[in-house]
Amino acid sequence: MKTAFKMHLKPGCKEEYRSRHAAIWPELKQLLTQNGIADYTIFLDESTNTLFAVQHQSNNSSSQDLGADPIVQRWWAYMSDLMLTNPDNSPISEPLEQVFHMD
Repeated sequence: MKTAFKMHLKPGCKEEYRSRHAAIWPELKQLLTQNGIADYTIFLDESTNTLFAVQHQSNNSSSQDLGADPIVQRWWAYMSDLMLTNPDNSPISEPLEQVFHMD
């Protein structure tokens, strides 16, 4: 199953966001993989600073469901200066409805 959601990048933070994700923490990547999350891609619409994420899930868990894990909480804190966030540093995230898929 694939899920998609959008988040919001603060203006001028594209390169730092890209840099931090290029050096994603091994323990975060392992946590995602262990929870059935793979093929995780994030796109940026620079005209609106909207981040569009798509991920494949082998179970009913998404990365958005791992917020109680200390690794995820540290990542959120690390990324909070670049993104619009909730009071707990989690990214403000909006699920997106799939309206078309072509195999």
